[in-house]
Amino acid sequence: MKVNANIPSTLSEITLGQYQKYLKIQDSNEDENFLAIKMIEIFCGLRGDTIMTMRAKSIKDITAVLVEMFKEKPALVTSFTMNDKEYGFIPILEDMSFGEYVDLDTYIGDFENLHKAMTVLYRPIKQKVKNKYLIEDYNGDDSDLMKGMPMNAVLSSILFFYHLGMDLSKVMLNYLQEEEMTLAQAQILEKSGVGINQFSACLTEILQDLKISLN
Repeated sequence: MKVNANIPSTLSEITLGQYQKYLKIQDSNEDENFLAIKMIEIFCGLRGDTIMTMRAKSIKDITAVLVEMFKEKPALVTSFTMNDKEYGFIPILEDMSFGEYVDLDTYIGDFENLHKAMTVLYRPIKQKVKNKYLIEDYNGDDSDLMKGMPMNAVLSSILFFYHLGMDLSKVMLNYLQEEEMTLAQAQILEKSGVGINQFSACLTEILQDLKISLN
């Protein structure tokens, strides 16, 4: 049976929510045939019963394209448009607030909640002049919206932190040296396990889940 499949050609055509859905299925199933069907179902928008009528070679070719696509190593995506609104990567990491840092540190290593970390890193642009822009204040309540963001932006931001070796712990501790650290803040830092080693380990685990080479 001939089926017209809308096969994504780049990671920008796949959303974070779609990948989270697939990863959850992948974590609980090892059957390659089942995963191939789910991959095409989720990323190409086809029904499972329709996929079953397709030629086996077509299934193999489509999954090969999708697997290869997830090996991409995109440069940092500084902005993207979602729902007719432009989002920008946080311009100055050192200006990150304590609350933003804690949320980023908490969710960056949890792929199921990675959209919450992306809410810290990408916000709606409220003012833009040429290549410079200002983003809206952080609002964690809008995190579910980020499930619709493109995977090239998600992956690029993770790779950015991994390769740059950005020590967010040091950034935050420098900030706290200029501000009075309360007992509650100190306890949160201790509980979240502040440290670049932990942060890097979280990023490494995410990249391994994505089957991305770290070299």
